[in-house]
Amino acid sequence: MNYFVEGLQGSGKSTLVRRLSEKYPDYTAVCEGDYSPVELAWCAYVDKETYIAILEKYNDIRSEIEEKSFAEDDHMIICYTKILTDIPGFHKDLEKYEIYNGRVDFESFKEIVLRRLQNWDSDKNIFECSIFQNIVEDMILFRKKSDQEIIDFYREVKEALAGKEYQIMYLQTDDIASNIDFIRKERSDDKGNEMWFPLMTWYFDNSPYAKENGLSGTEALLDHFRHRQELEIRICKEVFDGHYTILKSKDYSI
Repeated sequence: MNYFVEGLQGSGKSTLVRRLSEKYPDYTAVCEGDYSPVELAWCAYVDKETYIAILEKYNDIRSEIEEKSFAEDDHMIICYTKILTDIPGFHKDLEKYEIYNGRVDFESFKEIVLRRLQNWDSDKNIFECSIFQNIVEDMILFRKKSDQEIIDFYREVKEALAGKEYQIMYLQTDDIASNIDFIRKERSDDKGNEMWFPLMTWYFDNSPYAKENGLSGTEALLDHFRHRQELEIRICKEVFDGHYTILKSKDYSI
């Protein structure tokens, strides 16, 4: 069995991943930024030629880059957020090679996601936000896809996963605003300055979806989260019948 732990920001995904890992110590927990056979968040996805150019450009940390790089078909995946360096602009430079936020055309995006899911053949994994969060955010905010278009995409995802053993553990949140307030405080520095929320609101406010619809600010972001949760639960019910469990966020028995 493999587990996909999903839910909105602040719903307790990391806690559930930890609790499942404690229950199944022989399983591998795969979190955002780690190398994953099914997810590319916080990772650069480049062809071999581009990879060589990156190594040459950042020759001072070549060994660190190589240590966090993984070959896959004719591409290299660089887990660049796991590389600690004070080289100015390194992380921003590699960020442009991510596949999310509309950085690649939709057909290429779709081909990459479906091919990787189809080729995935490992077992006993616990994946954190690897099947919904980044894909759904990308499709709503940057590709401005309708709910039905996103559901249809996930029908193809299900086909790519045919024959694999997996269960989606979805953490449903009743009070989204309170959960967001909690992680706003949790993800602040030791002086109380918020680190995460300003980045999240900037990400939302500057998305093509928000700009086209004249949306900005906290309430608009919360409405987006409500819509996203409703859509993700609908995908579970309409597409992944028999492959999902809905858990009440922070109120469930392992």
